[in-house]
Amino acid sequence: MNSEGKNFTIIAGPCVVESKDLLFETALKLYEICKKYNINFIFKSSYKKANRTSNNSFTGIGDELALNYLYEVKSELSIAVLTDVHSVEEVKLASNYVDVIQIPAFLCRQTDLLKAAGMSGKIVNIKKGQFLAPEDMDKAIGKVVATGNTKIMITERGTMFGYHNLVVDYRSFVIMRKFGYPVIFDVTHSLQMPSLGEVSGGMPEFIPYLSRAAVALGIDGLFFETHPEPKNAKSDSATQLPLRYAERLIEQVYEINEFVKAKGYFSKFWE
Repeated sequence: MNSEGKNFTIIAGPCVVESKDLLFETALKLYEICKKYNINFIFKSSYKKANRTSNNSFTGIGDELALNYLYEVKSELSIAVLTDVHSVEEVKLASNYVDVIQIPAFLCRQTDLLKAAGMSGKIVNIKKGQFLAPEDMDKAIGKVVATGNTKIMITERGTMFGYHNLVVDYRSFVIMRKFGYPVIFDVTHSLQMPSLGEVSGGMPEFIPYLSRAAVALGIDGLFFETHPEPKNAKSDSATQLPLRYAERLIEQVYEINEFVKAKGYFSKFWE
């Protein structure tokens, strides 16, 4: 997953492709920050949104157009690009444009989808279902590995905690690292409050706190959605990090990651 000796990854970008200008503004800013701190960067944006709270929610600008915009970002900035898929047919389409295929949390048990993602030959990022114990992620991993593809990441994004709320069990990072694949923390989706009325709510004020805690536990990367003006975002407006704070967040997690690695805190405590 990492390149050129980089030992930490940032996966970030706007929730959904809204326009070409938005993609390039956000991608360029994040690219420059990650280059400054020598951090591996993967740009993220969904070319369409299939899991919507309401039938009236924004789903996208058109599949081909959005994917072409993502490909332009990938080509012009020479960066890796990630998008999520929801069916075998979408894997076949999206894999022509992006470097990383993401399996949404609600679909992490879908065998045909996981196998199709594996057979694409792309890096596969599997999000842990809100309903799933971390130790059960080995089943999802196994479905991709069965295709001969071991380019896998696994992402924590919170577990259901009653209605309209999520909680992060920080033990999950330690448990999932035992599988031998990079473990990512999706901090912004972990702070959603799903299905509050017509849209999901959220608590973005906790982004820096949960991020710093997760990095101190030894994760391999941080995932967050960011937008120049979250209040005007067409999806997940309640949880996206304002782009102007991206460097502050990345600088802090970079410093924590460097410190705990230098101290050897990632080695086994109980030896």
